[in-house]
Amino acid sequence: MDDESTGTAAVDSGGTAGLGGRFARLWAASTTSALGSGLATIATPLLIASRTSDPLLVSGAAAVAWLPWLLFALPGGVLVDRVDRRRLMLTVDWVRVVAMGVLAVAVLTGRATTTLLYLVLFAINTGEIVFRSASQAMVPAVVPRARLERANGWLIGGTTLMQQMVAGPLGGFLFVVAASIPYFVNAGTYAVSAILIGLVTGVYRAAPRPGSAAAVRERRSVRAEISEGFRWLVRQRLLRTMAVLIGLLNVTLTAATAVLVLVARERLHLGSVGYGLLFTSMAVGGVLGSVVGDRLISRVTATWTIRVGLLVEAGLHLALAASHSAYLIGFALFAFGVHGSLWSIVAGSLRQRLTPPHLLGRVGSTNLFIAAGGNCVGALLGGVVAARFGLTAPYWVGFVVALLVSAATWRVFDRATVAQAYRQQPDPAAHAEPAAASGGGTAGATTS
Repeated sequence: MDDESTGTAAVDSGGTAGLGGRFARLWAASTTSALGSGLATIATPLLIASRTSDPLLVSGAAAVAWLPWLLFALPGGVLVDRVDRRRLMLTVDWVRVVAMGVLAVAVLTGRATTTLLYLVLFAINTGEIVFRSASQAMVPAVVPRARLERANGWLIGGTTLMQQMVAGPLGGFLFVVAASIPYFVNAGTYAVSAILIGLVTGVYRAAPRPGSAAAVRERRSVRAEISEGFRWLVRQRLLRTMAVLIGLLNVTLTAATAVLVLVARERLHLGSVGYGLLFTSMAVGGVLGSVVGDRLISRVTATWTIRVGLLVEAGLHLALAASHSAYLIGFALFAFGVHGSLWSIVAGSLRQRLTPPHLLGRVGSTNLFIAAGGNCVGALLGGVVAARFGLTAPYWVGFVVALLVSAATWRVFDRATVAQAYRQQPDPAAHAEPAAASGGGTAGATTS
């Protein structure tokens, strides 16, 4: 079928060889870094809980981890669009090596205070924002356009596998052996990531804004550059709708997962292992979706991937609200995991296809900011709604919201609109700098 009839691009689905060595190193760096971050995420609450039973101090670690996403996601995107993205990722990784190394030594010697933990968490997550934005902005420059879906699938799959399946049991085991080991391993993964990023050849600095000299652009305020990215996103109906949806649906999803432990205990009669297996089900679905995502999207079209995904979201909330079967809810979480990966592949690939190179960092970081905002609101809202209206109330709210947004946006994601988006080229006036500046290949040379 042609693009117009399918509503998606002609996506390459033949293995990973076509993604190239530069992407392989970028993927390996991202996946290794995700493993280390996951280990620290598991170890930190265990460490704090081993020293205090104060729930405020324990929950404070989660708050400190989320705060940078609200404070620095938008200015981080400006930085990504101003400097060489590869060099920025290198700098972030080496700073994280030092920060995590200091914390690991402090834990080993018994000098790690809660304040130090909070400071390192804050620094690490600030770096993660910049690293992730830069990584997403680099993808269109290291793989051909026809393979963006496959590349994004591999990136999502690697992160899901390491953070949600490997890091949990491994982090818990390493912490039992010695509390400092997860942090030493985390520092090591950041070092490996930095080495791999250093092996990616080429220059990845976005060109100046069309119609302006580089020097003029550098003098523009951070607020002006954030506004430029935001205004561009607002004018793009498809990307704007997807950004709003992810923010809104993150509110209901995080509200749902915030009280899932109570549902598992009181309605499903599951213990700690059973509760953990619910998240494992979702992670397995996420990995499967990332592996087959490019082929499935090519077969069913991006239009129906989005539409069916919204219905899966509604189905998950309905199952959590009405079912007492752990098996049914486990399957619903598995299906949601598949949907989450497919949605991320479609959304990321469309953003990379449509966004001018000089705006990739800011548009990507705006999406991260909206998603993080939804998570923060949802985390607070879930407990409040459940306490006021009953344990299943957040799920009924999520079910109704998912149905309403499905109906409201159904026509936005029609085949013709999505097909046109896949055919549309980003602003040709903004490309990466010539490789002659560094002796590597042109940053956008392999982008078709």
